[in-house]
Amino acid sequence: MTGISEIYPSDRRSLAEVDALLAAEGIRRDPHLDYICALRDDGGTIIATGSAYKSTLRCFAVSDAHQGEGLLGTVLSHLMEHELLRGYASVSLYTKPKSAKFFGDLGFYEIASVDGLVFMENEREGFASCLARFERETAAFCAEKGMERPAADETAAIVMNANPFTLGHRALVERAARENALVHLFLVSEDASFFPYRVREQLVRAGIASFPNVVLHASGPYIISSATFPSYFLKDDATVSRTHAALDIAVFRRIAKALGIGRRYIGEEPFSETTAIYNDVMQEALPKSGVACVVVPRYEVKGQAVSASDVRERLKHADFSKIAELVPEETLAFLKSEEARPIIEKLKAAEDVRHH
Repeated sequence: MTGISEIYPSDRRSLAEVDALLAAEGIRRDPHLDYICALRDDGGTIIATGSAYKSTLRCFAVSDAHQGEGLLGTVLSHLMEHELLRGYASVSLYTKPKSAKFFGDLGFYEIASVDGLVFMENEREGFASCLARFERETAAFCAEKGMERPAADETAAIVMNANPFTLGHRALVERAARENALVHLFLVSEDASFFPYRVREQLVRAGIASFPNVVLHASGPYIISSATFPSYFLKDDATVSRTHAALDIAVFRRIAKALGIGRRYIGEEPFSETTAIYNDVMQEALPKSGVACVVVPRYEVKGQAVSASDVRERLKHADFSKIAELVPEETLAFLKSEEARPIIEKLKAAEDVRHH
């Protein structure tokens, strides 16, 4: 048996072997991977594999002929070392329920589980620490504003990516702020978008500055973006959306309990069928968790629903006259600034700017 080696995107033959090994486990190679490794036998055939995307581990498989030889542990140890070398001490993974005990024995702890999928991390108190941070941020915010913590039925939550922050996002926040005493705005902090988190946070803070009852939180790794979600386990887009929503709700249920959140506001989705399915699941499942789900119609300009994907499309073609109708002044000023130039150049070079 040879050592573990990296598989590069240009190595089509090895990638085909990896894909075959994964297929035997009933999974597909995830499109969001930035590192793939493989363990070969003495003849050079790949007999075990594992991958990573930023701080998440995924796509594990071991050949049937080599089950029970400890190869999965070898691959996992290699990936953990690799993650540590690139600065990720806190690591999470997704696995099927049948493998959860194995990863548990190797030091991973369950965060949430849904049918066919378990979300785990390597820090026993990782999620608890994140909840504690949300609580500290909320306490500090309320103290600064001189306000008492309201009851759950007056406390709402919004989750957004804001890639970038639009008038539609602002309208959603405005509605929640008007109808509740306190609003928790969770901004997806993973950098898997054209606009990096630092910029998105800057634009959101500027865009919500006039709302005195909205506290902004960086989501951390627990509010799961579409890039982080392990779609490779699932057969089709509809199943991906439903399972993603179910896992999101399982995690959010714990956040809502910790912070006393009684409502979650989501935007109506007229464009994406997969997001519409996601919303349907949330409307059905959230109330069962004691959290009301409020669907807000999309903000419209001249009869057209505003979307961040439309803004990105307009940016790709430098259509600033139209963009000015879709975003707050603060977002427009940034988009016209020199700081935005690298983002705009990246958009111009991309084939697809809508589905990010």
